[in-house]
Amino acid sequence: MNSFSGQNKKTEQATLGGGCFWCTEAVFLEMEGVEKVVPGYSGGHVKNPAYREVTTGRTGHAEVVQITFNPEITSFTEILEVFFMTHDPTTLNRQGNDVGTQYRSAIFYHNEEQKQIAEKVIALFEQEKVYNDPIVTEVTAFDAFYLAEDYHHNYFARNKNQPYCQFVVAPKVEKFRKIFKEKLKENQ
Repeated sequence: MNSFSGQNKKTEQATLGGGCFWCTEAVFLEMEGVEKVVPGYSGGHVKNPAYREVTTGRTGHAEVVQITFNPEITSFTEILEVFFMTHDPTTLNRQGNDVGTQYRSAIFYHNEEQKQIAEKVIALFEQEKVYNDPIVTEVTAFDAFYLAEDYHHNYFARNKNQPYCQFVVAPKVEKFRKIFKEKLKENQ
C-alpha cells in the first residue's frame, strides 16, 4: 500500500518492452493513472546486467519499462492499448532501426490476470486487423527487473534536442497525445 493524500490505495505494476525504453518511458510518463515509470532490463539470464552488456544482445534481456499505475484510474487493458498503439508489435526483435533481441516487443506479466488480459488484447487486435502483419509480442511470466543506469531515466525530457529523441521518441509521444488525448495527465 502506498500513501496518497492521507488515504491508502493499491497500485499495480506492468513490465513492458516496446523497443528502446526511452520511447516507452516518455509515452507512459504522460498517461493519467501512471504514477511511476522506470527503465530497465527484464527477460534475460544475467543478473544485474549493464546497458553495455544488454546492447550486445547476449544477456537475453529486453529493454523494458516498469510502470506503477493506479488501477482505479487506468486499467492494465488501457496500459496495453497504449503500448500496442505506440510501437510496432509485428516486427520480431526490432523497432525501426533498433535491431536485436533487446528491442523485442514483450509483456512480462506479474500474475495470471495480466497474462489473460494480454492474450485477450492481442487476440482483439488480431481479430480487428489493427496491423497488416501478425503480432509477435512475447507474453512471458515476470521474473526479475534490473533498473537501468541513472542517465537513462527521464531521457527524453532531458535530451529533447538529441537527434534520436527528435526523430524517434518525439513522434511516438505525439502519436500517444493524438490518439489518447483523453488519457493525458492534466498537467501535460
